[in-house]
Amino acid sequence: MEAAERALLQASVRDAIEGSSSTSADDVLARLGWPEMLEAEPRDAVDVVFTTLGATNAAATVLDDVIVSALHLEPRPELAVLLPPFASWDPPGRLDGGTAHAVGLGTARAAGATDLVVACRDGAVLRRVIVPMSAVEVTPVRGIDPGAGLHFVRFDQVAADVVEVQTEVWDATVAAGRRAVAHQLDGACRTMLALARTHAMERMQFGRPIARFQAVRHRLADALVAVEALEATLAAAWDEACPTTGALAKASAGRAARTVATHCQQVLAGVGFTTDHPFHRFLKRALALEGLFGSADDIVAEIGRQLMAERTVPTLVDL
Repeated sequence: MEAAERALLQASVRDAIEGSSSTSADDVLARLGWPEMLEAEPRDAVDVVFTTLGATNAAATVLDDVIVSALHLEPRPELAVLLPPFASWDPPGRLDGGTAHAVGLGTARAAGATDLVVACRDGAVLRRVIVPMSAVEVTPVRGIDPGAGLHFVRFDQVAADVVEVQTEVWDATVAAGRRAVAHQLDGACRTMLALARTHAMERMQFGRPIARFQAVRHRLADALVAVEALEATLAAAWDEACPTTGALAKASAGRAARTVATHCQQVLAGVGFTTDHPFHRFLKRALALEGLFGSADDIVAEIGRQLMAERTVPTLVDL
């Protein structure tokens, strides 16, 4: 996608989502042609849409479509996905004698879909299972960010629609989910930084804006460096798409979110702890997203174990 086209798409998506107070983000994105964008330009579509969702704190179920596409299925509004539980990236289901057992997370789509697609372990084999939602238990997650629309999903039922898939497919699916969530965290980080910068420009102390104090400038600068580093990592994760670069992008996003939130909270001071200021909404969303497909600490630890076991360091990006 050309730079001018991409900029126009970014502006259109943001304007549409911000101006849709009475319409869900899913409906807005559907009218903008999200399914067609994902099929034709997956990189730009995921980047623009998920970054905008993070920047506006909007909730949508488009992560289901990204995962469904990675599992080689055609996305549709009636098809939800069972995501791994918080801090996990293993297939959330298992097959035992033709019966599927699964526990995981779902987006808001899980509450209204007709079918659920689940990756299940069947011994050493990985299978893709589609089950009807009629026998699935779906409970809203009431944690730190109920507005994220996450649901706790559990079921035990006979599986009829079962297809074997390669393990590499699941690895690519996890990488796709991690890239999407990392973009959403990137958007949240950008907005947290913008809120802190605005406060620093407007808050007067000792007769001048606190933005003129060196300590404040250093915190904002460190937050900006974290965001820019995350965006560079995300670009590399698309240029050399593989499970490892996807994992590094998600880990970088989690650590960037912590860095940005910490520095911006310090700049905002007391007002940042109040619900009167919008900062708390983006912080809560970042904390909720951090747990999807593994936290930054868990991913880094797993990559370290792999490096120690293999005794080699892969070349991820050609410079």
